Amino acid sequence: MASKGLRRAFHVMVKPIGSRCNLDCAYCYYLHKDQLLANNSVGGMSDETLERLIQQGIGGQDVDVVVFTWHGGEPTLLGLDFFRRVIELQQKHAGTKRVENDLQTNGLLLDDAWCEFLREHDFLVGLSIDGPKHLHDRFRTTRGGEPSFDQVYRAGKLLQRHGVTFNCLTVINSVNVHHPDEVYQFLTEDLGSTRLQWLPCVEPKDFQTAPPSNWNTAAMPTLGSSAAKPGTPDSIVTDWSVDPDAWGEFLCRTFDLWLAKGLGLVLVNWFESLVGQWMNQPPQLCTLSRLCGQSVAVEKDGSVYSCDHFVYPEHRLGTLAEGRQLVDLVYSAAQRKFGCDKRDALPSYCRQCVYNFACNGDCPKNRFLKTPDGEPGLSYLCPGIKRFLAHADPHLRQIIAMPHSIIA
Repeated sequence: MASKGLRRAFHVMVKPIGSRCNLDCAYCYYLHKDQLLANNSVGGMSDETLERLIQQGIGGQDVDVVVFTWHGGEPTLLGLDFFRRVIELQQKHAGTKRVENDLQTNGLLLDDAWCEFLREHDFLVGLSIDGPKHLHDRFRTTRGGEPSFDQVYRAGKLLQRHGVTFNCLTVINSVNVHHPDEVYQFLTEDLGSTRLQWLPCVEPKDFQTAPPSNWNTAAMPTLGSSAAKPGTPDSIVTDWSVDPDAWGEFLCRTFDLWLAKGLGLVLVNWFESLVGQWMNQPPQLCTLSRLCGQSVAVEKDGSVYSCDHFVYPEHRLGTLAEGRQLVDLVYSAAQRKFGCDKRDALPSYCRQCVYNFACNGDCPKNRFLKTPDGEPGLSYLCPGIKRFLAHADPHLRQIIAMPHSIIA
């Protein structure tokens, strides 16, 4: 049970259809889960499991607002009736709490009926789009190998027409990372989005079978070595993974564009979080937080995992089908250790860094390098993140000195 006096709060990322999807994105970190988890039944989450999840997700938290994120795979494959049932169950169990929903989608199935529903129930939609057509279609194709851009772009315009609030979730990979101006300008000017999320693609070659917690520390490449770069013969990462130095350049350049044109108008996840952190506020991004563990993933069979990026058998906390309470799994000893390991396993190289307060060593799933003195557990993205933070630092200091009305 959670400790007495503890204000319980957590985030639930629901995988109601597991890894099933109508796209076959080359870099997808989740498509293989049906084989890994032996959870490959065709259907989605049962009504019994859905109600148990919603009831416990609401009742297990001591907060006024509870948020559910519906993720995949592609959750819209379950159809509108499934999400109408979600709303019905949330209204049944909400009590005095307000319940909010996020939906992450590739947009292919969105139509007027979907958008009317999403607007009526105030869903915040995440639309996966990697930039203009020639960049988006490089890795995001259908099961038949066909491009998906036109359908996704249509979905973005449809969401706008119906007044649905949406974020553009852009995976920064080995290709679009070299086109920061084009990506930023397309999303903000052509598509007209005012909410952007940068998600760096980092995938060790064995990511389909080996969880980050099982890495062989002796085999970790050292910072600056060829193995710590994509596209080299001895690289430890997939060819579509982002280059760390290029990631730093992408952040620097899009930050400058945001500073010049978007400050107070466009919300970029990395930049908004850092503005707050420079004001001594908690990070908005879990990857930049000191501890992990407050955001769990729930698969379609009710199995609960430590994190969306740690959905491996080794990180299965339990299942709602066994009568376990969701809050007890979130606050279990195993999950507490998982969360504290991010802080406790931080290399001294990071602890001594002037920007440790800002990145906190990055996401544990990316910590598979050795520091220059041979200590394991350094983030693959460290060079790029450090370069960007040094670039942004003086500007962030100026921003936080501005009147709040300018930056809000």
